[in-house]
Amino acid sequence: MAEQTSKQHLVRGAELVPGAPFHPRLGDLALDLAKGGKIGVCVALPSDSSASYHLRPPGGGEDWRARPDGATLRPVPVPVTHVTPMKRDAAYDHRAQQAALPVTVHYEDGGACETMLVLTPAQVELYYSQLGQLIKARESAREHER
Repeated sequence: MAEQTSKQHLVRGAELVPGAPFHPRLGDLALDLAKGGKIGVCVALPSDSSASYHLRPPGGGEDWRARPDGATLRPVPVPVTHVTPMKRDAAYDHRAQQAALPVTVHYEDGGACETMLVLTPAQVELYYSQLGQLIKARESAREHER
């Protein structure tokens, strides 16, 4: 299942201030902020015999070390493949002036999560118009098939 990445906050000098540390297991991919966001496979964990994480580029190459507290490491997010609406009612909150449509987000690794697609009134009107055009195009295609 995909893991959510933590937010990074910019501070003076455009340095990243790490959030909660990530403690990868052997074989996990990790993004190292200290190496400019370089991604590596965790090949050794901090232990009595090793004072740091050891990472190696996924395709092979030169290993590097990361802090033993995991403060510069982040999980590598799994890419989203697509989002599908759920078979549940959408809701409109007139006080917040937004609509919420339940959706499922599907990930490249086969994982999925349920969440809400939040839309402004202008977005609702735009998608209403676009969905109407799609329905007409589908009906037209069906008529030509007959």
